[in-house]
Amino acid sequence: MDAFSSLPPAWVEAAVHAHQFCCPRCGAEARQAKAVWVNRRAPVYSETHRRKWQEFYHCGECETAWWAWSSDRPPADDQPPPPEEIGPFDGL
Repeated sequence: MDAFSSLPPAWVEAAVHAHQFCCPRCGAEARQAKAVWVNRRAPVYSETHRRKWQEFYHCGECETAWWAWSSDRPPADDQPPPPEEIGPFDGL
């Protein structure tokens, strides 16, 4: 299954919206999914004019199909923390 295929797989029809970025049935993380599909054909724009997509996951633990907004995905563990705000007179 290609996550970026233009055609959705059949299992997305039964997907439920997860309000936390994990399987709403068993709590498995997205990385435990056995299949993923991103609906890139219909982006939604946020209040700040940023695009977000529906990301669909087929849980590898309990077989539940679920989806969440790409903007709700937590940062990856290996991403560096955002830089701290530094004032123009700090360190003088």
